[in-house]
Amino acid sequence: MKTRRQFLSQSAMLTAGALLSSLDATAYPTHPNITFPANPRDRLAVASYPFRDFILPAEYVSASASAAPKMELSEFAAHVKSRFNLNKIEPWSSHFRSLEPKYLDDLRAALDRAKSLIVDIAYDGQHSFYAADRAERERAVADNKKWIDAAAVLGSPSIRTHIASADNQPPDLDRSTDTLLRIVEHAATRNVVVHLENDDGITEDPVFLVKLIEKVNSPWLRGLPDFGNSLMHKLPEDAYAGLEAMFNHAYGICHVKQSEATEKGANVQVDLAYVFAMLKRTGFRGYLSMEYDNSGDPYKETEELIAKSLQFLSV
Repeated sequence: MKTRRQFLSQSAMLTAGALLSSLDATAYPTHPNITFPANPRDRLAVASYPFRDFILPAEYVSASASAAPKMELSEFAAHVKSRFNLNKIEPWSSHFRSLEPKYLDDLRAALDRAKSLIVDIAYDGQHSFYAADRAERERAVADNKKWIDAAAVLGSPSIRTHIASADNQPPDLDRSTDTLLRIVEHAATRNVVVHLENDDGITEDPVFLVKLIEKVNSPWLRGLPDFGNSLMHKLPEDAYAGLEAMFNHAYGICHVKQSEATEKGANVQVDLAYVFAMLKRTGFRGYLSMEYDNSGDPYKETEELIAKSLQFLSV
């Protein structure tokens, strides 16, 4: 028989548990709810990746990089606003010097001074979602959580994560699903969307990504359609079919390109009119990040991408 003290203690625990459950259910939204701008120019962002020859750390500069002074990531938003008259950026994870609170606070202050926003962080994770080694998958979860937390601090509504290879093996759908379920569970608590991009021709094939997004089945995991990447690995008809499937699962951001250089040096052109028609047909309302990825001057080419994007969005 329960004593009065035991009864009161158990009742208190049940009440506290019910309260915590209620708080958990209301602490964050069940679906992302980003208010995207309708004005075409306000939808455009500039990725830092094309400007890797001009941004420190200089780990990924090309052989043809000039000796011009290089900027810190904290200067990039103001630079983009001055050069392109756009107030949104998509920084690449390699351009972050750290994820320490002081660094992120300073970066957030620089964004505020520039009256600019981060609309996505392009995170290139090194640990595999589908490795047979559980410890490797645990490292992938831990690293993605850190970048999700950084996105929340910086006011970014999303990150783009990367499906790293595991010993050159093709991706495993079930293990990738289990890993991403844990990642997006954390993302939901931070009100941050996780994006998968059709980038790597093996681990991030659009057909596989769509299967993965559908199997995870979370509003916090979405597709990030890149206009040009799949054209490096597929015939045009297959590449565009994959891109449309990605747009059908997109939400927050896409990457705009008008050409792509293959590993063999060939220059593949994107049918921009066709892709923008696809973008509108699928009802995409998110941001468009200018991500020039070819030889040539990224400033000149980004200006052209902006002009053409505004032209097609206004039709």
